Amino acid sequence: MRVVITGAGSVGRSIARELLGNGHQVLLVDKEPRAVQTQRVPDAEWLLADACEISALREAGLESCDVVVAATGDDKANLVVSLIAKTEFGVPRTVARVNNPKNEWMFDEAWGVDVAVSTPRLMTALVEEAVSVGDLVRIFQFQQGRATMVEMTLPDDSPYAGTTVGELSWPPDSVLVGIIREDRPIAPSRDDALEGGDELLFLTVPESEGALEQMLSPGHAEHHNVGD
Repeated sequence: MRVVITGAGSVGRSIARELLGNGHQVLLVDKEPRAVQTQRVPDAEWLLADACEISALREAGLESCDVVVAATGDDKANLVVSLIAKTEFGVPRTVARVNNPKNEWMFDEAWGVDVAVSTPRLMTALVEEAVSVGDLVRIFQFQQGRATMVEMTLPDDSPYAGTTVGELSWPPDSVLVGIIREDRPIAPSRDDALEGGDELLFLTVPESEGALEQMLSPGHAEHHNVGD
């Protein structure tokens, strides 16, 4: 997957490193020469340019990218980048960083924003969600690293599609806490059956993530290392 990240500050670099570690192609764009420090993320491509200008985004090759992440510290810039990415280049997915909570109401489809979020780890997860059917995505790690929240979109060919929650035995210290089906949340009961395309939310521990992915999506787990 090709991802363009505007804003090469600490947030942008953090997202870039994690995406690169998971095998994606990343281009970092920043207009400040001091921010373009290629040695800090050597595996990324870099572009010194103002991402709020269409010519710069054309140079960045937005028409061929899968996701744009607007990660600058300026909410206005993030909105402009998201809007241009959607309207001028038809980018499939935009993830925008919200710096000031008072501006959050603006970060919606009217401005070309698919997902608005404020933490780097969650931004990375939401970027990858665009192609993560069958892959376990860690979306939150609790303090001390002893528990995580993870998400998986259940593949249609999962051996457990059609199985009720009550019939399933999860790996150690793993709890199914929510199902999102057709954009609606469901509090799972023993009688609810899993369906292909369900987004499953679990609380678990890092050492059980691999077993959880292997259980629900054995074909995908072979090609993916959880928690890279």
